[in-house]
Amino acid sequence: MRNQKLVWALLALVVIAGLVSQIPAVKNRLLWGYIQAEAWTRGALNPAGEIPTPLPSPTGQPTATPPASTLTPTQILAQVQPATATIVPPTPTPLPASAYLEPPEWERQDINGCGPATLSMYLRYYGWDGDQDSIDEVIKPIPADRNVNVEELDYFVRVYAGWLNVLYRVGGDTDTLKALIAAGIPVMIEEGDELEEEFWPNDDMWAGHFLLLTGYDDAQSSFYAQDSFRQADRLVSYEKTDQRWKYFNRVYLVIFLPHQEETVRQILGADWDVDFNRQKALETAQAEIDTDPQDGLAWFNLGSNLVYFERYAEAAEAYDQARIHGLPQRMLRYQFGPYHAYYHTGRYEELLSISNYTLQISGNASEEALLWKGWALYHLGDSPGAIEAFRDSYWANTKDPLGQALYALEFMGAAP
Repeated sequence: MRNQKLVWALLALVVIAGLVSQIPAVKNRLLWGYIQAEAWTRGALNPAGEIPTPLPSPTGQPTATPPASTLTPTQILAQVQPATATIVPPTPTPLPASAYLEPPEWERQDINGCGPATLSMYLRYYGWDGDQDSIDEVIKPIPADRNVNVEELDYFVRVYAGWLNVLYRVGGDTDTLKALIAAGIPVMIEEGDELEEEFWPNDDMWAGHFLLLTGYDDAQSSFYAQDSFRQADRLVSYEKTDQRWKYFNRVYLVIFLPHQEETVRQILGADWDVDFNRQKALETAQAEIDTDPQDGLAWFNLGSNLVYFERYAEAAEAYDQARIHGLPQRMLRYQFGPYHAYYHTGRYEELLSISNYTLQISGNASEEALLWKGWALYHLGDSPGAIEAFRDSYWANTKDPLGQALYALEFMGAAP
């Protein structure tokens, strides 16, 4: 009888534990613990180290040092088509010394969820009644997905909050951010961030992060940021913001009401035109390289702006230089310009190398790296390996709005 009672007690504990584990907060905590343990184990058993430098060329010479003349500002900009729109520069208006927009209710991010959580706060500023879960369902259905990029956020707004206007630009500056806020329009930026703990041995503790800026104060030289990981109304200095922002080509996302379009046009000026905006960002990156030729971030941003103009050979050379001079370990988890550049220049071994590295530190939770690994394997003659990678990419995000993995599988004549 005593043993029977013990069995029933143990069964009851198992049932209770199962029910408790389904409470969202508990479930997320358990899942986060599993993700941390898995990342540490993977990193300990198979250390990733730093981002790999470019592979040697067939002649034995590094592919990463182009002739200096191929990357001069004059030659690069001469090959980029200038903006065709006629834009009248706005008359400069002095900005107030401070501005503060009443922020929406603060929302703490779920696992790897700074993008959806920050976008959720941004949309609620305009009266939207959803939350980050609503966004996750569309662009981040798997919690372990380490990245939501600005294009996916832009897609969500256009399709699911179409009563609002949205755009994103690169090469931003402090004055533009302040001008938008002063006009009553919050701004979302993507930046580099310092982690509070290691996720694997010798982790450089850097990651991408989104912030919603809702105010500024010149007396403190700081923005007010809604930080989904830390707190509401976090003060971040202008200087630190620009340093961190540089990791992501100083990209900014602007959401506004239709009647505010002319205001945004005036504030952005020539940057309203996407081609002009990219050309200016390209010039900024080149100027930073001229100041410091060992600036890996500037080389990376140069490559990203060249990819926009489909200048893939020059972009690949710029990315080579960026990798030589050093980048954070997680950089290629968030930004995909190098994959495009190496693919379009036929450097499939290089493409495979960086894809494998990203997957080594991310696990099979980066649908972008899996997709590019598949295309590298396909062009290197490994069709079965390509299909496996495409399938993994598909299941990492079955709701990819572009359907890239599904297209790849259809191209290969394979099912998901």
